[in-house]
Amino acid sequence: MSLPAIVQPKSMFAAYRAGFIATWTSVFSYVLFGTYLGIGALAHDFGFTIWWALASTVLVWAGPAQVILISTLGAGASLIESGIAVGLSSVRLLPMVVALLPMIKRPDTRAWKLLLPAHFTAVSMWVEALRLLPKQPRENRIAFCNGLGTGYLMTATLATLTGFFLAAGLPQLMSAGLLFLTPLAFFMSTLRNSRLLVDRLAFALGLVFGPLFAWWQIGLDLMWSGIAAGTAAYLVHRLREAMQ
Repeated sequence: MSLPAIVQPKSMFAAYRAGFIATWTSVFSYVLFGTYLGIGALAHDFGFTIWWALASTVLVWAGPAQVILISTLGAGASLIESGIAVGLSSVRLLPMVVALLPMIKRPDTRAWKLLLPAHFTAVSMWVEALRLLPKQPRENRIAFCNGLGTGYLMTATLATLTGFFLAAGLPQLMSAGLLFLTPLAFFMSTLRNSRLLVDRLAFALGLVFGPLFAWWQIGLDLMWSGIAAGTAAYLVHRLREAMQ
């Protein structure tokens, strides 16, 4: 019986390049480009500079969190309020980081080498990493993840730049349509991923609470509508389980 072939480690640069190239054949690159076109236009619409918009893409690196950051600061919220809202929205990425790190670290891996993959971990990079990492030797996985993250971040940065200047030069109606790309992408993504009853219920309640909180002019209405809808859906889910 022949033994299975052993995948030989590549150089760190070759592994990084392989991860970088993989982003350009992934559908997530197109999704990110469309999403960050909207984020760049949104930053322009609220009066932020292009350098601020690019810095928020590189440092925050989470589309929903950037929408919250831009909309809350643009609406006059304080830095503390915006920071809390962004932090709460980004908690969703923690389980992804926890799931990814055991796949890339080794017993002798130093903690500082995991900082960049942890920062790069977003939905796009996480999904592709879970799919592609098993084909990579463990010695190459950190470099491969860094290549993936760099490719996706470059796509998002270029889209932010493009969206910002398109919003400045396009007619108002087309600019409004460009701004609508971001909430539409989030809406469709959430709807597609709502498979359980608790997810669908949270989604439906969010559609009800969001406009109500905005109408009542409650500060940080996006954050509070998410908390209220998610909590209510969770309580209904637990009650339903207890009754079964």
